[in-house]
Amino acid sequence: MITDYIRTLYAYNAWANGQILDTAAPLDPAQLFAGGGASFDSIHATLVHTLGAQWLWLSRWQGVSPRAVLNPADFPDLGSIRARWEQVERDTQVFVDALDASSLGRIVEYTNTADQPNAYPLWQIMLHQVNHATQHRSEVALLLTQFGHSPGELDLLRYLELSRT
Repeated sequence: MITDYIRTLYAYNAWANGQILDTAAPLDPAQLFAGGGASFDSIHATLVHTLGAQWLWLSRWQGVSPRAVLNPADFPDLGSIRARWEQVERDTQVFVDALDASSLGRIVEYTNTADQPNAYPLWQIMLHQVNHATQHRSEVALLLTQFGHSPGELDLLRYLELSRT
């Protein structure tokens, strides 16, 4: 059951990320980089952070502890963010497809970017990653809405309704 739950959450996460990226597509550079009060100030910075967190956690699940987060300066526009995110989503999907109940219970040991060791069961970290992305998607959704581009409903049940049709 937990494996199905995780797979559903990650399918939802990919869909919701895509909704945000699609909604951000018509923004001009001034809007993409405008300060707006989100955790990372701009839509651009918040998207790079959200992408970077997914990449960072996936790396850790695979036994690699990156020492730095992604640099927003390496992503000059939404197209570069989307291209990298598509690869991270593909890699995440491969990882999720290979999961079983026993692998979800394994302890993932990693060193964070502050050089501190940590360890958690994989299932807990995977839930954290989706929850973290939801927080930042919500911030971006607010900023997008302020620019007249609401992403609409991003709820899990909305995703489930759409995936049934």
